[in-house]
Amino acid sequence: MMPSYFFAHGAPSIVLEENGYTDFLKAFREQQPTAPKAIVLFSAHWEQRTQTVSTAVEYDTIYDFSGFQPELYRMTYPAKGDTALSGEVAALFEQHGFQCVTDDQRGLDHGAWAVLKLLYPDADIPVVALSVNRYLSNEQQYEIGKALAGLREKDVLIIGSGGTVHNLRALNWRAGEGESDSWAAAFDSWLQEKLEAWDLPALFRYHELAPHAREAVPTSEHFIPLLLAMGAADNGRGARLLHRSYQFGNLSLSCWQFGE
Repeated sequence: MMPSYFFAHGAPSIVLEENGYTDFLKAFREQQPTAPKAIVLFSAHWEQRTQTVSTAVEYDTIYDFSGFQPELYRMTYPAKGDTALSGEVAALFEQHGFQCVTDDQRGLDHGAWAVLKLLYPDADIPVVALSVNRYLSNEQQYEIGKALAGLREKDVLIIGSGGTVHNLRALNWRAGEGESDSWAAAFDSWLQEKLEAWDLPALFRYHELAPHAREAVPTSEHFIPLLLAMGAADNGRGARLLHRSYQFGNLSLSCWQFGE
């Protein structure tokens, strides 16, 4: 059964960088025993009040950022969609009581393509992009992911793209490579303990229970994909940290694998 994954997407410039995390992402494909037939991806940068499922036949590349290197705006990720899988995803949401709508026009934002370009640079695997909704409870986020758990048996790779510690106002521009702010590390250490224990009651209350939670997660849209990816592995509970590092002291670059 295909695991589900959470990938931090960092800053858009990650696709131009060379560091431990980008090395990990570039090696990911070759280390997987089975190539996915398709990818279903929740991006923190596609927020909708109603769960939205992409039905795009081929994706444009969205440059939803400004002030970065000129070469970023020349990059493309012309992934194909999979309309049959999009329909299956929409049906699963409806079966589990989640209203959803479709969108055949929107391209891939950087939360999607920046990660995918490092994981699968040839854009040769069909993608179904999914939105996130910060106004739902954490329990509901998990259940949305859980609705898609059966897709893992069909070699569909389910990805949540976001960031566990993502507070752009708190970035430490003077931090050197390999340095991490103590508050960010404390939050991620608490999170690791609860994820590995699959402690859902604590995880659903992370904002109350985790140290420095409000500093680490000032808004929830980047954290939500973690719960979505975790929920997608409810039928094979198991969490494993594959990589964790930081940029600018506290911008987390992490990958979690869910499912056994």
